[in-house]
Amino acid sequence: MNTGSDRTGEVAMAADETKSEPALGSRAPQFIKARRMLHLSWQVGVFIVGLAVVVAGVIMLPLPGPGWLVIFGGMAIWATEFVWAQLVLRWTKRKVTEATQKALDPKVRRRNIILTTIGLVIIAVLVGVYVWKFGFEMPWNIKE
Repeated sequence: MNTGSDRTGEVAMAADETKSEPALGSRAPQFIKARRMLHLSWQVGVFIVGLAVVVAGVIMLPLPGPGWLVIFGGMAIWATEFVWAQLVLRWTKRKVTEATQKALDPKVRRRNIILTTIGLVIIAVLVGVYVWKFGFEMPWNIKE
């Protein structure tokens, strides 16, 4: 069996697996972890602060503001204490990295540039037809 190594007993690891990810679990200071009630209070506080940030991000989605960035910031706050949030952030980071690599593929970039150009040409033609027919008049002021 070829393990990718010349020495016996070693197994070659993929490039992704060689990077060590931080351990899962609470990142609270040691003196807080040592006291159960203090640690529980700490977790409740982290949850409330993270929830407030996530809610602010959700509110920013339809309103002006960096909604998704704020939501991921709230998830990062939760990830300081909760394993489920750490796993969600790892999954999200992996998916964003995959999408970035896919978007950098020359064929995909060429296709995206072509589709964007076609879309802009269609919009320009529609605006040109509108201006030719109605002039620079706002649609709600047109009397026909």
